[in-house]
Amino acid sequence: MYLRSAACAQNLLCARIRRLLLSQQQSRGFSYKAVIFEESGVLLPAPHRTATGWEARSCIPAGTIQQAALSGGENSLSLQYFRGELTAVEFLQELGQQCFEIANAHVSVHSFLWDLIRNEMIKQLPIMAEAAQCIRAEGLKTALLSHNLCLGDAERSLPLDQQNFDVMVESHQEGMPRPSLGIYKLCLEHLGVQPQESILLDSSSQNLKAAAQLGMKTVKVDDPEAALKELETHLGFPLRGFVPYTRSVRPGMEIPKDRLQKYLEDVLGAHPTAPLELRQFDHGESTRSYSVKFGGRLLVLKKEEEPPDGPSGLSVPREYRVLKALVEAGVPVPPVLALCEDRSILGTPFYLLEHRAGHIPHAVSLPAVPLRRRSACYGAMAQTLARIHRLQLGAATLQDLGEHGNYIQQQVETWTKHYRAVETHIIPAMERLIQWLPLHFPESQKTTVVHGDFRMDHLVFHPDRPEVLAVLGWKFATLGDPMCDLANNCMSFFLPAHFGARRGLRECDLGHLGIPTAEEYSQMYCSHMGVERPENWNFYLAFAFFRLAVMLQGRHRGSLAGEEPSQASSTLHRAQPWAQSCLPAPAQACSCLLFVLWGLCFPGRTEQRPKLEAQGCVLQMELSDLPAQHQPLPRRSQGGGENSRCCLSAHIRCGLGAFIRIKSDVIFTSLREEFPQVLLGWPRGGHMMLFGM
Repeated sequence: MYLRSAACAQNLLCARIRRLLLSQQQSRGFSYKAVIFEESGVLLPAPHRTATGWEARSCIPAGTIQQAALSGGENSLSLQYFRGELTAVEFLQELGQQCFEIANAHVSVHSFLWDLIRNEMIKQLPIMAEAAQCIRAEGLKTALLSHNLCLGDAERSLPLDQQNFDVMVESHQEGMPRPSLGIYKLCLEHLGVQPQESILLDSSSQNLKAAAQLGMKTVKVDDPEAALKELETHLGFPLRGFVPYTRSVRPGMEIPKDRLQKYLEDVLGAHPTAPLELRQFDHGESTRSYSVKFGGRLLVLKKEEEPPDGPSGLSVPREYRVLKALVEAGVPVPPVLALCEDRSILGTPFYLLEHRAGHIPHAVSLPAVPLRRRSACYGAMAQTLARIHRLQLGAATLQDLGEHGNYIQQQVETWTKHYRAVETHIIPAMERLIQWLPLHFPESQKTTVVHGDFRMDHLVFHPDRPEVLAVLGWKFATLGDPMCDLANNCMSFFLPAHFGARRGLRECDLGHLGIPTAEEYSQMYCSHMGVERPENWNFYLAFAFFRLAVMLQGRHRGSLAGEEPSQASSTLHRAQPWAQSCLPAPAQACSCLLFVLWGLCFPGRTEQRPKLEAQGCVLQMELSDLPAQHQPLPRRSQGGGENSRCCLSAHIRCGLGAFIRIKSDVIFTSLREEFPQVLLGWPRGGHMMLFGM
């Protein structure tokens, strides 16, 4: 009976989410999931048009090259090459011979190709490549249909960045010349979309007609500018002005461009003729951060968000003053330009920064960084954190950033109050931790500048070397215990790779990845600081996880209150507005905390790791019953009795809700295939989500 009821609830839940997704798609005005770029005539100008001009300049009869390539019907050189019957070298040799027979003169085919590539390609490739970047930034997929035309030395003629495309299909390798329907079907199969969910850009009417027969939306590329405008109409977002880590401004987060333009003209003393371009950063906690292209300058605008997410961090004016002091102290932060507290301009205070170009790692495993540089990147991160903590407060004029001493006590009290404010039900694991933390405060605390949220994805790295160019995300900066920063920084080593709120490195082969262990990384930091890691290090880790659990509880409470994602969670900003019913549940955060603490205490003892069962049972682990040497957190040196022991107990009740969470992997996989652009940024492990329960 229980399982039947759970299965019924699961089906109802899946149907409810599907209706929400369909509604969301309809409200956005489009349902496209992929855009396919034909290489010739789109990313590369159509050869026959370039050939006409080249033939005139080279005194070759008009139409020679096109006739040589296309004559022969099914046995034409072009079709033989596309079917793989001719290699690139053979194709060029045969084309040159055919041209000689037609024109009765030597025709330098290589010269024509170089003219096509070096002179004509640059006119079209950049704007189309930028369009592909903008499309992927919105969560849609892109594909390239290529002829793979090569030069005589077998180099690929089109030096495109393949990272701009999710799928690349080369017709000559597949033996399917256009306008064969098979090549389009294969491309759609690789993309994982239906024909009506895709748009094809091509300059050939014949190719477009074939694609349209499958149900694909088509855009003819005669003039690239006009084609992009038509594509923008279909997609509903701009395809110009791409800046890495940004997307188009989300609905409801627009700012008045005219007022901002006038403000920038007054403050910066410039009057560019080009219109102001505005995009929104799509990374970390920067939901109210915008990229502003003003003339030839690229700026960052950070706007105050109301209400704040979690315990209030620095207000925008105060954060501006902190950044200004850090710049003067030599800390790598973006240079600040101006602060505006006049609410009549954008509604809330904001400040301007210079844009710092570089690489921001989205994943702590650093997949985009060469293996040999990854350890050095972690070393640079540790060195940068130590550099912040070594700041002389007087020299940096940061004495008033916070109170001296009692930082941890104040932080625990603040986050506990916030947890009570957003509490929706009793979570025994949280209650135990709230009781335990005040009993184990460190006896001595050093006071330095602390970042408050120092982690890998708040760093801008040099694109070619392991150097930190800028530290971002200073919202929680204050004066406090530097070990709290280090513990927060080390959390990624213990979080699962699929954890939606903050993905980590747990159970990853760090040696294979070229990444130091948590022990090695913390030792890097301590070496730069000239200190030893404290004996009560596990206290700092426990507090870091407690803070994360409180944040997740706040998001859950916001979702139940029907808040927009920007209010309920600034770090889940990529979820669509309907996703407030799908944010991580606090019980899952606590279970994750339990797993992490177990791994910290008993590395390798996976056979005893607590597991969630789908039988409505109570998960219980009494760490107080374990031998003292296996307790994950240290006992306080003063005091005695059971009240001073590490009694972190976890009671996770798994009823129907947990059963559905476990089953949600299946639901999530199915829905992700149907709605990939809506579910972009969600973890692939659906079990970390609680769908509105």
